[in-house]
Amino acid sequence: MAARFQIQQARNGKYYFHLLANNGEIILASQMYASKSSAKKGILSVQSNATDPSRYEALVNKAGEHYFVLKAKNSLVIGTSEGYANSTGMKNGIKSVSRNAPKAITEDIIVKT
Repeated sequence: MAARFQIQQARNGKYYFHLLANNGEIILASQMYASKSSAKKGILSVQSNATDPSRYEALVNKAGEHYFVLKAKNSLVIGTSEGYANSTGMKNGIKSVSRNAPKAITEDIIVKT
């Protein structure tokens, strides 16, 4: 299965997307957007920024898990990763987003979550 972005609508009516790797694992999650068209613009921003290493910021959460955020040129966060047990896993996640996002297809998921 090819890497893909999935756009979904939340119960509050807002939209968000996930970037899924070839194996179906979520490798990046977006913020909430007011409209589907805004979520699609967010996807385009991920695609255009994903290959630039300077757009990633490595962080550690309160539970001690490593994660990263992807930022747009205006420094706003456009995607957040899952938590990883160590920095090696996080770095592999960054590589996966960098490799998969530019060519990922986009699909809408009808079911509200």
